[in-house]
Amino acid sequence: MWGIYPCPSVKSVVNNTPTVAVIDIGSNSIKVLVAARDKSGAVTELTSRTIDARISAGIGKAKPQLTEEGMARGLAAVQELLADAAPFAPAKTILVATSAVRDAGNGADFRRRVKAATGYDIRILSGDEEANLIGRGLTCDPALADLKDFYVFDLGGGSLECLFFHDRQIQQAMSLQLGCVRLTERFIQDPAGPLPPHEGQALARHVWDELKRSGFRFPVIAPAAVFAGGSMTTVRAIKGARHGLALENTPAIIGTDTLSQLLDEVAPMTLEERKAIPGLPAARADVFPAALITIVTVADYAHIARFHHSLHNLRWGLAAEALASLG
Repeated sequence: MWGIYPCPSVKSVVNNTPTVAVIDIGSNSIKVLVAARDKSGAVTELTSRTIDARISAGIGKAKPQLTEEGMARGLAAVQELLADAAPFAPAKTILVATSAVRDAGNGADFRRRVKAATGYDIRILSGDEEANLIGRGLTCDPALADLKDFYVFDLGGGSLECLFFHDRQIQQAMSLQLGCVRLTERFIQDPAGPLPPHEGQALARHVWDELKRSGFRFPVIAPAAVFAGGSMTTVRAIKGARHGLALENTPAIIGTDTLSQLLDEVAPMTLEERKAIPGLPAARADVFPAALITIVTVADYAHIARFHHSLHNLRWGLAAEALASLG
């Protein structure tokens, strides 16, 4: 058992509460969160931003390497997000990298470039560290405060993190190489065209088989399930755009029937047609079918009828950890 990871709390408000900045260098996107404690002691966002840098091109290969273009995009994004955080004068700035840099044969080269250009080291998270920090971040979401037993899934470009909480304590945490960029490169021959049914079926079978091989235990009766990551955020953004709503004003509960219907809609589309869907970022349009197939397959495998979407994930867990270290 990994234990419970509550958000930091304090008994009273302290003037000049310190801030922390977290930059998460993911496979598909690079994100910043600047956070501090609010009056109740909970972690609260001061600013956040996501840049779809896609540093992970080639991650689906047997021996993945970061391309020169990907590293250049990644470095530029890190520098831009550091500039976004600077006005908040963070007491601590943390850079972490996950699957793309962790798995790449030349990941150390990218770390050296970032260090030389910014002065900051990148902490490479193991799959287990990533999963557990995501779990810690989810406990910071006030919308999930009433959940006791629940799954957490976080789909990125390189990996899928799977967790199970019992009484708000992490019982299982696992990282699987089922990210949407990785699976697109491996199974979809032409991401610019419509998705051939046989390729989608092969991808779904692979996800199912990997879940089965993983040893992750799924109860016969599924408890609540939480899904984090950019793909589910995109689903909400698409739903919101169709009803004239900002993402934060859309329902956080998403049924698997909605996900299946959206997959049926986007799979026959070309990449250019997908890019025209309101709410779907152009940089994610090529991997969106693979992401939906993965989410729907997870739901089928685990007998999940609906997901709670949360924006509190890895960055929030790291921010909670950093704020706790500052006292």
